[in-house]
Amino acid sequence: MLLAIDVGNSDTVFGLFDGEDLREHWRVGTSTHRSADEWAVMLRGLIDSSSLSPDDDVDGIAMCCTVPTVQHEMREMFRRHYGDITAVIVEPGVKTGVPIRMDNPREVGSDRIVNALAAVKLYGGPCVVVDFGTATTFDAVSAKGEYVGGAIAPGIDISVEALSRRGAQLHMVEIVKPRSVIAKSTTEALRSGIVYGFAGQVDGLVDRMAQELTDDADTVTVVATGGLARMVVDECETVDTHHPWLTLIGLRLVYDRNA
Repeated sequence: MLLAIDVGNSDTVFGLFDGEDLREHWRVGTSTHRSADEWAVMLRGLIDSSSLSPDDDVDGIAMCCTVPTVQHEMREMFRRHYGDITAVIVEPGVKTGVPIRMDNPREVGSDRIVNALAAVKLYGGPCVVVDFGTATTFDAVSAKGEYVGGAIAPGIDISVEALSRRGAQLHMVEIVKPRSVIAKSTTEALRSGIVYGFAGQVDGLVDRMAQELTDDADTVTVVATGGLARMVVDECETVDTHHPWLTLIGLRLVYDRNA
């Protein structure tokens, strides 16, 4: 079994692959205060409480991480608790098969490269990956499978949090689709602005990217992923498909190239 770990600023996603089949997956909060041993105990608890057979042992690990302090503890966890298992951490020097056409390739987040790899493998290029996380990231991939750049916008949760903190008469609301765009209450108005505002942002940026990627924008496949995608993806006119486990699949592909 391959253990794939996607460490983001807000959430960490674990997935267990049996070949190409994603057998189990879990999402937990990312904590910079959690030690290597605490990560190991939590992970073992998740695996033991799953429907997997005791014989389904982890025999490989692939990880991408955007939080340096957590990456340090994860390395220590691999050393102490999975020392006899090959662990591939996506970082400079690891083969991904995705040429990076950026001014400074090292500054591109590893999760974004992994997403690009999975999107090209599943859907081909050109494509745009929209990842709804702490930030909403837009990643453009050419027809040749090259990572050519992207855009970063504030994420849904942090935008809502900032609005409630700075607005004296505004408050945190559950993000669900409102009854109409023109709201009849403050709560509904917040929901309308969040859902349709972010959907409009996605459509606007994706349209501009598609026009820069190719002469025929209709050939660009737009893939949505990330933990917050479900909140707005149905209202995005430009999104072709929603794949919640895109990053985990990309990690499996990177592991296959390096292990």
